[in-house]
Amino acid sequence: MDYLEFKISCTEPFREILIAELSEVGFDSFLETDEGIDAYIQEDLIDREAYQEIIDRYKVAGKIEVQEGKMPKVNWNEEWEKHYDPIFVGDQVYVRASFHEPRPEFKYEIHINPKMSFGTGHHATTFLMLSHQLSLDHSGKRVLDIGAGTGILAIMAHKLEAAEIEAFDIDEWCVDNGNENFDLNGMSKVRMGKGTVREVNPQGEFDIVLANINKNVLLDEMEVYSGLVKKGGKLLLSGFYEHDIADIQNRASSFGLSLLAQKTKDNWAALIFEKI
Repeated sequence: MDYLEFKISCTEPFREILIAELSEVGFDSFLETDEGIDAYIQEDLIDREAYQEIIDRYKVAGKIEVQEGKMPKVNWNEEWEKHYDPIFVGDQVYVRASFHEPRPEFKYEIHINPKMSFGTGHHATTFLMLSHQLSLDHSGKRVLDIGAGTGILAIMAHKLEAAEIEAFDIDEWCVDNGNENFDLNGMSKVRMGKGTVREVNPQGEFDIVLANINKNVLLDEMEVYSGLVKKGGKLLLSGFYEHDIADIQNRASSFGLSLLAQKTKDNWAALIFEKI
């Protein structure tokens, strides 16, 4: 199946916003460029009305211009190698692809071949979640990664010596990519599942639950998350804007979750809750 390619010129703050918004309407691949982003979607999957609504919403504020084209199926790894830079979370975490040199001076090195899946560490929400994870004791803990994408948060949990890790995503591409990334990081015994949290139906309680998705899904599934977190356990949430913190906090508190910490970056937010 051919892909549609949208070369989007925009101001710097709107790159992350457009990636997040377009990923919600079926776009599955993105490249950041000097001018903005290139966004890709299978030709038969595009919802033109939803796509145009996003472009129109940010067109003036983001100074958006779009050039549309069509391209055959792409070697995404080759494209990533041209554009993908390593990621640093402070002086502790180094996220690299196979074509980057190792950096042994970092305490935690995460090796991923992203294949255009969401959650590479470049997006502010993934960066914030990794940063929050560094503040929590994972040793010997049971960890659940909901909407795992590339599996990067589950891999971070492994690096932090979690005893048991479960992860899943609704997208088959992410599942395949996540399992490959697990293998690259010595996690061959962990396999990513496919489905929503209700479909997968994880069993038992977890010490740490991670969900980097989007506001509407988080609000809808909050009661399920609360049931999965053990008393005294932690729930880490991201995928929403800073101005949405109050809505997320109000919903979480109604299910016995107390806000412990919050971080923001580029107008995005990530929160840590404790089950009380």
